[in-house]
Amino acid sequence: MTGAGNHVIPNVHFRKVNGMTKGNHYRAMFRTWFDQAARKKRRSQNRKTKAAKIAPRPVAGLLRPVVHPPTQRYNMKLRLGKGFTLEELREAKISPKLAPTIGIAVDHRRRNKCAESLQTNVSRLKLYKSKLLIFPKKSGKKGVKKGDTPKSELQNVAQNTLKEIIPVERPQLRVKARAITSDEKEASAFKTLKKQRTNLKYDGAKRKKAAEGKEEK
Repeated sequence: MTGAGNHVIPNVHFRKVNGMTKGNHYRAMFRTWFDQAARKKRRSQNRKTKAAKIAPRPVAGLLRPVVHPPTQRYNMKLRLGKGFTLEELREAKISPKLAPTIGIAVDHRRRNKCAESLQTNVSRLKLYKSKLLIFPKKSGKKGVKKGDTPKSELQNVAQNTLKEIIPVERPQLRVKARAITSDEKEASAFKTLKKQRTNLKYDGAKRKKAAEGKEEK
């Protein structure tokens, strides 16, 4: 029985407790996961095979920029974007045609909305450029082109296995608790906002009055 009031009549399916009440009939409804360990091993082997196939290139693929996700809900966070803007490549002195050939993603649609994001990604490109090693396409002296890394520096090169090639430095969003200062106690957020709204409302009238005063003089 239910409690007092107009409630929904309970219709609980107690017969499907664990598949044992009606023999093996309900066991078909259960999904087992006995291959969990084997799948984990297979994924690990696939990652190693893929890494060996593209070596010595980075496992993560192309270098991508650091961007803020859209909407108010997520714009305080950082994540990897689609590609670097043409302006960022220009600042880092990298040709947009050369960039994809040396492992840098390019997105001609993206635009830089502020100087901070531009400088962050330019410094990311410069760091990548300083660590970049370019292997010759062909063996022998004729295969070496301008911009290729000398052969002496290409011995025992370790493959980059990180997810982001250059890790994204995410800011610490949590602020530690502290005592409220005397200045903060005296200040009033309401009065400050009210003053700014009033100034904005009468800005035109004040300018007009000031202009009239200059004309009278």
